[in-house]
Amino acid sequence: MADLKGYSPPPESHNVKPIVQVKSHGRESELIEAPLGFFGLVIGIALAVAFFLFGNGAPLSQVLGGMTLILSLAISYRYPFISFWIFLIYLPFTGTVAYWVGDDHFSFHLAKDVFYFPALVALIQRLRKNQLPIIIPPQLELPLIVLTITTLLTLGLMNGIQQLRADPDEYPLAMGIFGLKVLIGYIPLVTCGFYLIQTRQTLFWFGRVQVIVILICCVLGLIQYWLVIQGICPDNTGLPDHLLLRANLQRKCLVGGALGYFPIENFIRLPGTFVSPWHWAWFLISGVFFSFATAASDPALPWRLLGFFTLSLILVNSIICGQRVALLVVPVILIILLIAVSQVSYPRRILGIGLGIFGFIGGVLALFPQVIIERIDSLIARWTASPPGEFVTGQIQWITEIQDGFLGHGLGRATNAVRGLGETQLIETYFPKIFYEIGPFGLLAFLGVVTILVIQGYKTYRKLSDRTLKSYAVVFWLFIFLISYNSYWYPLDTDPVAVYYWLTAGILLKLPQLEVDRL
Repeated sequence: MADLKGYSPPPESHNVKPIVQVKSHGRESELIEAPLGFFGLVIGIALAVAFFLFGNGAPLSQVLGGMTLILSLAISYRYPFISFWIFLIYLPFTGTVAYWVGDDHFSFHLAKDVFYFPALVALIQRLRKNQLPIIIPPQLELPLIVLTITTLLTLGLMNGIQQLRADPDEYPLAMGIFGLKVLIGYIPLVTCGFYLIQTRQTLFWFGRVQVIVILICCVLGLIQYWLVIQGICPDNTGLPDHLLLRANLQRKCLVGGALGYFPIENFIRLPGTFVSPWHWAWFLISGVFFSFATAASDPALPWRLLGFFTLSLILVNSIICGQRVALLVVPVILIILLIAVSQVSYPRRILGIGLGIFGFIGGVLALFPQVIIERIDSLIARWTASPPGEFVTGQIQWITEIQDGFLGHGLGRATNAVRGLGETQLIETYFPKIFYEIGPFGLLAFLGVVTILVIQGYKTYRKLSDRTLKSYAVVFWLFIFLISYNSYWYPLDTDPVAVYYWLTAGILLKLPQLEVDRL
């Protein structure tokens, strides 16, 4: 197989021969490979920019920020695989950094992409040089072409025309560019995930890194809850009436962003380490898959135990965070995973996980019955007031009634993250949101992309015979399947699911090669 220059596997896989060989030309690693002149050039440019900013009266924070940006971009481009790992580790802490370090400046919300886009460009260049496929799986090519053409037409014709007629304080073209990044910017992670996982050990490393990150976030979530209920962090008392039962940035606590707590009404919404409670809820939901994969499939017992412990913390956080979707979905997914993985993995191992989880839930019910009752009552009340099925179908009906033409209303016009650039429409279901922005053809193309990933992922799972890899495959495939057709809210538009979904699809497609490599 053709070589892929520049790949340096994680520490555990140094003694395992990777599928894609490293062409090092006598140098032993990616870091050693870089000439000192490269570092000197980058540092020189960073210092020049710093002197320029400082000479023009820029504050010290901007000077340091400019230097950091240049260094990060250059190093990410030079070492793409290392950059991808940093990107994954940093992702769950983006909200905390943006609000507690960056004072909610938009550049801090985009800081994670400094590690992603330069690394992506470098990876594509290396793939082209080594004549390796860029679109994976190849069946994605047609729907991706249709989706790209549709989005670019919408950007040019809809956002472009709106820009010509826009008020001075509105920027439709900028909204469209940002909306394009949100919609399709992370799809290349399928390719990144495929080439990032080079060996079985790298696969295990990926699961372990995810478990450690999830564990840290869950511990911080528990501390945040304790600080809130102890009154160390203020509740919503004293805020205007319309904010009493809402999460807001005036009540941040320890980590993350918008938080809400009003004990008189049994109201609590915790953001964990993320920008909002919704993001935190979907992080917990996605974390179930990665933690379960490690708990059920990792060859090392200590890591399996740590995966199980992390699953327990996810359960606790899903109960205390106040987000009904996490309270409902996390236990359901656990049951689905237990049933699915028990068919392909080691029965005793899965039985132990199942008994441990149900025993843990029983202990939580016994120790904190009032908390559980309050959360369940809140879930039932919300479900009764607005059943999810009726809510989704109602939004679909409304979107189809107002649709005029084939290109939608413009990219970004239903993306909340760009509301500072112009007027946006609040649409809380995903496929109606896509339909609103890029029209019916764009929606069909997007559905084609996710459906091909679901089909090819299932075929990949069926190819495998190794129990360990098959166990990982069924967990990853269920994650892809459930997120692909979920229309409630928009997890594929926001961190972290917008990253985990595409990356996991690429990793899943790589598993058959890992099985062949071991043989």
